Amino acid sequence: MDTKQKILAFLSRRPSATGGELREHLALSRQAMSLHLRSLLETHQIVRSGTTRGARYSLEGAAEKPATIARLLATRGCDEDRVWTQLAMQLNLERVLRPNVLAIVRYAFTEMLNNAIDHSQAERCSIRFTVTSGFVSFDIRDAGIGLFHSIATKHSLPDEETALLELLKGKTTTMPEAHAGEGIFFTSRIGDAFTVRSHRIQMEWKRAKHDVFVSQQRHLAGTAIHFTVHRSARHKLEEVFGEFAPAEYDFQFQKTRVFVKLLRHDYVSRSEAKRLLANLEKFREISLDFRDVRSVGQGFADEVFRVFASRHPGIMIHPEHASPPVLAMIKHDQAMYLKVIKANNIRID
Repeated sequence: MDTKQKILAFLSRRPSATGGELREHLALSRQAMSLHLRSLLETHQIVRSGTTRGARYSLEGAAEKPATIARLLATRGCDEDRVWTQLAMQLNLERVLRPNVLAIVRYAFTEMLNNAIDHSQAERCSIRFTVTSGFVSFDIRDAGIGLFHSIATKHSLPDEETALLELLKGKTTTMPEAHAGEGIFFTSRIGDAFTVRSHRIQMEWKRAKHDVFVSQQRHLAGTAIHFTVHRSARHKLEEVFGEFAPAEYDFQFQKTRVFVKLLRHDYVSRSEAKRLLANLEKFREISLDFRDVRSVGQGFADEVFRVFASRHPGIMIHPEHASPPVLAMIKHDQAMYLKVIKANNIRID
């Protein structure tokens, strides 16, 4: 049996496979596998779905058809784990998904459905769950109070934009007695794409860019969630947890990353620094992402890297992706802070 026949035989035993799965099974180099796949595609013996890293191959005429389940659920008495179990059985998810992808989707789906059940104040919510040859996705929609409005009201915040900022820090919830406020933070980081839309605000997280994008949209009552992960994804749920809840912190959620551009892109002020720093004393390690921020005011840098740092000497702050003007201002205030520490003989651990 030559290599092409082995590829066809492998694909005959499953709905589809990635190039990586085929290379691993046949112990071929990437270049050799590409040549064989190209030949089989050109002779119409196999078909490809998806692009680049997410591409999957199947026998001609045997490509997986997208499978979708849509339901309208009553939130009262709804159990997200029971809904997940029913979906998983109907779509045979344990067979068609890799274990790491299955764990990611289960976590994200049950966390987001639980949010609609516990926080939306809506009588019903709709779910739509889709499996294609390339990816798994779900949508959850309710017509309740609205996610950002709920956070702003519960925490007496000035507006929904500030509520978004708080939500992305992590540990923000409207029900602290029942929730840790970690669900949206981790869900946004474990998929390949995650979107939350509520009222006029839309937030998108894209894993490939490790970045968040916020835009103004037409008013949408309630909250809409969209989540996507590629079936070929290699990352694991525990790896994402480990990044922000590492062993050195007893696996507790003690690290966070905050995007400064959510405040504004230029000359971020001291008052905005106070908004940024609100509730960050809950963490032991903070990464401030300055991508797309053109400049910061001296007051901002002073508030973050001298005032906050002196009040919370046990908290580490790491600036990331700072432009030269921003980095120069940060270094200036860090130097000022170190002078104060030295002059007063203060020890920093």
